[in-house]
Amino acid sequence: MRYNLIRPANPAARSLTTAVVPEVKAFLARDGWAILRGFDVDMQSFSDLVAGLCTRITFDPAREYTADNTQKVDAGLGPIGLHIENGNTPKCPDVVAFFARRAAFEGSQTTICDGVQVFGAFDDHLKQRWSQKMTVTRTLPEVLWKRYLANEHPALSSPDQVRYEHVLQFKAAIPNQDFVLNDDGSLVYSLTLDPVRRSNLADVTGFANAVLGPSHNYQPPRYTLADGSEVTAGEIEALRAIAERFTTEINWQDGDVAVLDNTRVLHGRRAIKDPTRELYIGMGTL
Repeated sequence: MRYNLIRPANPAARSLTTAVVPEVKAFLARDGWAILRGFDVDMQSFSDLVAGLCTRITFDPAREYTADNTQKVDAGLGPIGLHIENGNTPKCPDVVAFFARRAAFEGSQTTICDGVQVFGAFDDHLKQRWSQKMTVTRTLPEVLWKRYLANEHPALSSPDQVRYEHVLQFKAAIPNQDFVLNDDGSLVYSLTLDPVRRSNLADVTGFANAVLGPSHNYQPPRYTLADGSEVTAGEIEALRAIAERFTTEINWQDGDVAVLDNTRVLHGRRAIKDPTRELYIGMGTL
């Protein structure tokens, strides 16, 4: 995989503006990701870039909010497995961008893996198995599912406004999901999706999901394929080994911005050795 760099066309004019959006989209269509390096970036210009790339912004209810379109990345210190962002939600973002406000002195590399290459390395059995529908099931605490719904439901602006009727409306509006409300306010949530999917930005198909990924802020999910079989820990480790063959690392520099096709490219993280790093995320749909 190429190390896809976009640098300022004029070194004397390094401000990051939305003028770079067409070039970024060209990289996403070709390779699925790009790094913007050498620009003068602050939280506002990063937020503006996210808004220029996306028509609708998506948020993770378990993350701290920063600027209008961004959140702080905070998922502990351990390594994070490869995944697409919000891959276990009904509205998976098309584009994800990261801003290294302060890069780590050591470690903390973001891992990048093209799901098209992973799917291409599958034998016939794996291609057939992972081309089935997959159902994700987990329990969400009340505070998280209400924060998520307040952001996604067009009639809501605050978690305090969320009622179970809004859950039912959301279920009716987006197919392939189901809910069971528990007495303690938590929600048993299930979503059926395609673990192998077509990119929304290019005419390619890849292994793009969250099976290998984290559950730092959430209960670990249960994955069941359409044939009724559960995805096992052994299967996940075998997939991880295949994906590692096509994985490269972003060794962050201060001010770097990375943009990914989140319907194609998996990302993760090596263990954090420098906890003073600052990384921010913005994401949304086209």
